[in-house]
Amino acid sequence: MSLAERIDLPSSEAPGGASACPACLAAPSAERLAAMAGPAGGRLVLSLPTAHCAACMTTVEGGLEKLAGVRSARVNLTLRRVSVDAEPEVTAAQLVEALSRLGYEAHELDAGMLSATETDRQGRDLLMRLGVAGFSMMNVMLLSVAVWSGAEAATRDLFHWISAAIALPTVVFAGQPFFRNAWTALRAGRLGMDVPISLAIILASSISLFETFHSGHHAYFDAAVMLTFFLLAGRYLDHRTRAVARSAAEELAALEVPRAMLLRDGEEVTVPIAELAAGDLVRVRPGGRMPVDGVVAEGFSELDRSLLTGESLPVPAGPETVVSAGEVNLTGPLTVRVTAAGRDSSLHRMADLVAVAESAKTRYTSLAERASRLYSPLVHILSFTAFGVWMWITKGDVRTSINISAAVLIITCPCALGLAVPAVVTAASGRLFRKGLLIKDGTALERLAEVDTVVFDKTGTLTLGTPEPTNLATLPPADLTLAAALAASSAHPLAMALALAARGQGVQPAAVTDLREVPGFGIEGRLEGRTVRLGRAEWVGAAPEPVTATYLSTGAATRAITFSDRLRPGAEEAVRALAGQGKRILLLSGDTEGAVAELAGRLGIGEWRSGQLPAEKAQRVADLTAEGRRVLMVGDGLNDTAALAAAHVSISPASALDAARVASDIVLLGKDMAPIADAARISVKATKRIRENFAISAAYNVVAVPLALVGLATPLAAALAMSLSSISVSLNALRVK
Repeated sequence: MSLAERIDLPSSEAPGGASACPACLAAPSAERLAAMAGPAGGRLVLSLPTAHCAACMTTVEGGLEKLAGVRSARVNLTLRRVSVDAEPEVTAAQLVEALSRLGYEAHELDAGMLSATETDRQGRDLLMRLGVAGFSMMNVMLLSVAVWSGAEAATRDLFHWISAAIALPTVVFAGQPFFRNAWTALRAGRLGMDVPISLAIILASSISLFETFHSGHHAYFDAAVMLTFFLLAGRYLDHRTRAVARSAAEELAALEVPRAMLLRDGEEVTVPIAELAAGDLVRVRPGGRMPVDGVVAEGFSELDRSLLTGESLPVPAGPETVVSAGEVNLTGPLTVRVTAAGRDSSLHRMADLVAVAESAKTRYTSLAERASRLYSPLVHILSFTAFGVWMWITKGDVRTSINISAAVLIITCPCALGLAVPAVVTAASGRLFRKGLLIKDGTALERLAEVDTVVFDKTGTLTLGTPEPTNLATLPPADLTLAAALAASSAHPLAMALALAARGQGVQPAAVTDLREVPGFGIEGRLEGRTVRLGRAEWVGAAPEPVTATYLSTGAATRAITFSDRLRPGAEEAVRALAGQGKRILLLSGDTEGAVAELAGRLGIGEWRSGQLPAEKAQRVADLTAEGRRVLMVGDGLNDTAALAAAHVSISPASALDAARVASDIVLLGKDMAPIADAARISVKATKRIRENFAISAAYNVVAVPLALVGLATPLAAALAMSLSSISVSLNALRVK
């Protein structure tokens, strides 16, 4: 069924009617979103530079929603920001003050603060501290070997003092990320995972300094530096998985044209989009992007709507054709009467759709983040209980009680828990990278393992978006030379593909004269005194074919030259492998019914829909999700971004638009699609390794914590045991490779 038929318009009206405009379906979606937002109010967005885990999400959202006038709050951990839907009287300053009381630094959204430069600066800072901790750890361990080998008295004390000179400045400098977060948490009256981490580092350092002052046999500077190093490693891995993600909504907004040529008293005046009003006339030159939603008042041309609708071919545009912001005018100048501009345009509304979908997806948290909600209080309870019990047992021996309390705190340090997810993600990401897939989000593999439904886009995803003639062998030689001559003089994608194929077959173009391109229709010329044409069916007087085609008029007869899109390498293997894994496969495309049906038949996809607009694709994904399906969306165009962001997990090829790539969790680096099926298989294995890592961490605590509680583990032994658990987790993660 054609798009015109779906909305009860005659096919002849489709090019110029409302059906051709993506805003017609995007606008209702935007209105529904506005309705869901509730009464008139405002949406305030604040940056949260120190938020990093599920506990932060829960605290911020819960705290803000308790404020009078706040209807809802949603934290996006990837972007480190919170979006607040509030009454008009609620100001950003009030929200900042409330977040400060909760222990979080917050600012009104500022593009500079959220820029890639700032993200890179944070990453470099963590990496620098990690390097310092690693270098110091190696040197302190070398000194510790001498002590373990039997150094006594003054020699042992000397090595301890040298270790202190290296370790203490290192801990103070490298541990800053943990100390800052722990301090803000304590000031707000709450416990986060950074509180026990900071206490463990401080206690290990303090006890070691105390023992060194009193010529003790044991100092634990190596434990303090080792703790800092491993925890920084986990924090940096987590940072890298988040830093590569950017807002697809911002990318969509970046496509909006900032200025337009307004026709005022017959003169062209360049004005900002904000100054345009409904009814104004704007001029759009060939090659320019449509700045507004509107209706063509004058001119004929062709429009590239692939960004908004996924249509693989340009569509004709003439008077009364409805156009949408973001479309590209290809061949002729157009005068457009404005119907919507700026924030009211379909492109801006699509950005709103994507932003809402992004916020919804951040509700998913990793296993490690969920576990962190209960972990921190338990660690402190165990440590303080151990101190109190041993003070009673030893009748006030503070030194022994503190040592055992510190050992408990160190041995229960969440290093293995913190590495459980990043270690596996890193190992799996490395393997998938070698197969041509880049993992952008730390929870993408976990979500991919849950997928039971795969939705594919067509053009540019399953196909390369490159048309190829399919029936040149059936054309008479004279017609083929004529078609080659006409096609060589046009920049239309079908004409270029035809000319390339003719050259590849060694065809010599005919001597056609008076060549001229008619915008929106095709190209014509003169041959032996007669007019010849190559272009649209109605223009040359041919009957339209049900598949993609261009039409040749020789002056005496007309012929159709049909095309098919070239399959992306590995597309058949990927579809077959995913179906073999028991997954439901769907094809959603903005292309014509005949082209989509032909491709679905070639790939063996039983469920498909043609003529899909952006909001329809997103709605289909939402419907599947409502049915309890976990959807993997694979797409490449601007028209796919809302569906990509709304899906449980998403993949886009590297050739995709920036907006589609940043909306995706995984990027396919090469042309071959076969690695997508590998990713689905590896994700199951990776999730299994994550759960095994949690089991290792739990088993370690079941065995090690009782030993520390009964006094059989010194702080140094606790640090070694903690390191052993971290190494075990890392080695298990490497099995993914």
